[in-house]
Amino acid sequence: MEKITQIHHTTSEELRETFANLLDQKIEDLKKSFTPKQAEEYLTGKDLERILKISSTSRWEWAKKGILKPKKIGNRTYYLRSEIEELLVKSNN
Repeated sequence: MEKITQIHHTTSEELRETFANLLDQKIEDLKKSFTPKQAEEYLTGKDLERILKISSTSRWEWAKKGILKPKKIGNRTYYLRSEIEELLVKSNN
């Protein structure tokens, strides 16, 4: 059986305004709790060396010791910026 709702003593404009206000309030609530996720940034070895001011030998040694965690994509090596930032925060504590 189909449900039917009847609204009395309300114009279509009042109903539309009520829904618009409810929708605006819901959007504002979502904005308050929403934190956008940043896209992960991949750094090349050269980028990493420039940022950390290290040599390619140091980069290779740190990767070998497990300090850096290189990511292989095809035949290229990248480093996640978030992991590098986390490493820097840990080293400053």
